Amino acid sequence: MSDEGLLLARLCAVLSATGRRIRVALTLLLVALTLAGTLVGQDDDFPFGPFRMYSTRDDPDGTVVSTRVEAVDRAGRVRTVDESATGLRRAEVEGQVGRFREHPELLGALSRAHDRLRPDEPAFVEVRVVERVYELRDSRPTGEQSERVVARWVRGQGGRP
Repeated sequence: MSDEGLLLARLCAVLSATGRRIRVALTLLLVALTLAGTLVGQDDDFPFGPFRMYSTRDDPDGTVVSTRVEAVDRAGRVRTVDESATGLRRAEVEGQVGRFREHPELLGALSRAHDRLRPDEPAFVEVRVVERVYELRDSRPTGEQSERVVARWVRGQGGRP
């Protein structure tokens, strides 16, 4: 008997019939969840759904959107807001753009987070989500780009703080 066959025989001898049935049932359940997630799932269903970020590509003659958060502080400086200033990563911002667009007062939470994380820096008086749109031709940037503010919060104009 081969080494692999011996190992399999030894493993089967250690597991009871009930143990084997439980392992087979769990394996079938994981396979079913993965298959269902692949057929109808979205990124939020990961690891049982597809992780579409790497399985799709942009139209070679389309556009690519890059999202960033900007803030204006009390000193009047416009700053690009990174994770260290608010605790919110860029991917999380991109995933919430729709919510920020519908409820710009939510951007006030980024201002409050900045105030807590960086109390020695000037407070934000305005926070905005900006999308830069790059035009592509044959999967390469054409040099044409545009920017649009998709959500804006101003201190004292609705929402906290």
